[in-house]
Amino acid sequence: MRKVVQLLLAVSLCGCVAAAPRPDTGDRRVNPIPISLALEEIITAGIRQRLPDSASARFGTMLAGERMLDGRQEIVVCGTVNASSGVGDKPFIAKVYPDAASRFELVAMGDETEAARLQIGGTCRAAGLPILDPKMHL
Repeated sequence: MRKVVQLLLAVSLCGCVAAAPRPDTGDRRVNPIPISLALEEIITAGIRQRLPDSASARFGTMLAGERMLDGRQEIVVCGTVNASSGVGDKPFIAKVYPDAASRFELVAMGDETEAARLQIGGTCRAAGLPILDPKMHL
């Protein structure tokens, strides 16, 4: 009887093994990565295509991070661009998909308003890419 109880106890403990946590696809955090020259070219070309005066574009701080989302690798980029003199920096969020021929997607570009800066800045902070821009008051 004692052996049966020991066997049942051992079998019941086998079911107590912790399961590996499943990745949360809703996680917005990224793993920061350096911006290579190739990635910088993809980002700047993609942003310039959406600016009325692309020749005057001056890029400020840019931070990038990568993550897997729904089985797909994506690089998230947060940064600022000044498209014409005297207008001010516009924050932006973009994505690059390396496994899809480095396709560029502009997620959002703010204007010079404080609301846009705070919204995009907050999204970038939540992703782990805080843009250090004194105008954003973050």
